[in-house]
Amino acid sequence: MADRVRAAPSEAGAGKGMALRLLATGGGVGHFRVAPGTAGSLLGAALCLPALRLPWPAYLGATVLLVTLAVWAGGRVQGELGRPDPREIVIDEIAGMWVAAIALPPTLYDLGAAFLLFRLMDIVKPAPIPRLERLPGGFGLVADDVAAGLLARVAWWLLKVNFDFL
Repeated sequence: MADRVRAAPSEAGAGKGMALRLLATGGGVGHFRVAPGTAGSLLGAALCLPALRLPWPAYLGATVLLVTLAVWAGGRVQGELGRPDPREIVIDEIAGMWVAAIALPPTLYDLGAAFLLFRLMDIVKPAPIPRLERLPGGFGLVADDVAAGLLARVAWWLLKVNFDFL
């Protein structure tokens, strides 16, 4: 159609950049002034609760895709902002929360426990998690949250196996 007007390349690029920032900030959740990482983790928990009803291989595949997307989008926005781990990027927390929920029963109780343990591991950053932050670009941005998610999941499994009242 000859009468259609194409957007200038700079406008098209600006739209793509805006969509990428929206994705990396969890739809703007990362712009919360207080505890954006916790808000991003809560968003991740809310998004993964319905997905936990999927067969575990499908959930695992979705989690791998989300982590890959987080590395790409988070790394791109991190590069644009020029800071190593910008507070407003929360897609890494969303992905880390999905990792913490792998093979969880789809209950608020288990998801709440995984959320609390994930936040603890993400804030405390037990060794060797801080070393992962040194990885380049989006890998360093996301790897520490994936590791925190794995530690949280293992911790919840160990607690449930060893304490009948949980």
